[in-house]
Amino acid sequence: MTTTLTEDQTSGAGGLDVTAAVHDVARRAQVASRALATATRSSKDAALHAIADALVASSAAIVEANAEDVARGRERGLSDGLLDRLALTPGRVGGIADALRELAGLPDPVGEVVRGQTLPNGLRLRQLRVPMGVVGMIYEARPNVTVDAAGLALKSGNAVILRGGSAAASSNAVVVDTLRGALEGQGLPADLVQTIDAYGREGGVALMRARGLVDVLVPRGGADLIRTVVESSTVPVIETGVGNVHVYVDATADVADATRIVLNAKTQRVGVCNAAETLLVHADAAPAFLPDALAALAEAGVLLHADERAAALAPSGARVVPATDADWATEYLALELAVRVVDSLDEAIDHIRTWSSGHTEAILTRDLTASERFVAEVDSAAVMVNASTRFTDGGQLGLGAEIGISTQKLHARGPMGLAELTTTKWVVTGDGHVRP
Repeated sequence: MTTTLTEDQTSGAGGLDVTAAVHDVARRAQVASRALATATRSSKDAALHAIADALVASSAAIVEANAEDVARGRERGLSDGLLDRLALTPGRVGGIADALRELAGLPDPVGEVVRGQTLPNGLRLRQLRVPMGVVGMIYEARPNVTVDAAGLALKSGNAVILRGGSAAASSNAVVVDTLRGALEGQGLPADLVQTIDAYGREGGVALMRARGLVDVLVPRGGADLIRTVVESSTVPVIETGVGNVHVYVDATADVADATRIVLNAKTQRVGVCNAAETLLVHADAAPAFLPDALAALAEAGVLLHADERAAALAPSGARVVPATDADWATEYLALELAVRVVDSLDEAIDHIRTWSSGHTEAILTRDLTASERFVAEVDSAAVMVNASTRFTDGGQLGLGAEIGISTQKLHARGPMGLAELTTTKWVVTGDGHVRP
């Protein structure tokens, strides 16, 4: 089946008033979200299971549409990392459906009492978790995010408006149709999930400016996309950051464990924000660690951007180029890794403070004092001790699917699951109380 959008649709042309159209979408989302205000957990969970079943049933159509996106992406010269993020297989669709089923098994955050008390005057206070209302998503080349965002929004009581970008247009069109049909089959409004892909970039701009109609906006993608949304939006934004991720091998690290962890952090899946991009190695550990570790990385096809001391320990046959400051700042999203030898834990922390994007950092060590200092002094959303950076993921951390990984400090930080898509309201119950 061919679901590619026309040029007029993707550009927002054709005589449409795009701002009015997007605002209409947002108003319908507001109305739809009210249907979830009194929805029970069982009804929301039943809808999640229905969506999961519908995705599996539509797997062939989804994969066929996705093949169009992947072919188009190759023609446009998308990187291998972005193509990997874009690609769907029957197995990946099944995994996305399984994540929804796992999400259905998690507690419903809506109505949770965050804190409460009875005041001396008898007033009873409760601070409750409540839905945001309407959540906007702007993302690129990630059709799995379409499902993750819809599932998380539904479970947390929100409607969602999706702007998935041209790279995944065919995939997203089929996926959104599948989601909306499953919602209607459960007696819920289809408008809980809507896409504005038909309005192209102009539609994205209108979504960013729909303050008062959209409650929060979450960008997910490359640095340019995120920067554009943060700088242009009048709707409140939860910033998800790029992943310039570091692994530091301390002087006391177990060499075998460290080699396995570094290889996993870099190569298990390269086109993701929690993949390692820089390897820092203590000078005392370098002679024992680097030859085998760099050999393993080279065997996996990794190009090494190494400083002089690291390059001197690289095995013959490894692809090594001199590292520059640009390498320390780069999120490769590819089989490339910057490597530096440092003389101390302090030097490693200073390097991370200088170059990190605040996403995820890891220390590999058997020294408790070193790990405690690293955890305390490294200011990132997630810090790993003797574990791969690939665990910075909502599913891996037991949050179910995630809507993104926040690198900011207000409201949400790190993987954003159900609780992060809620806000709170105060409920004050009295018995004829008046303020003296």
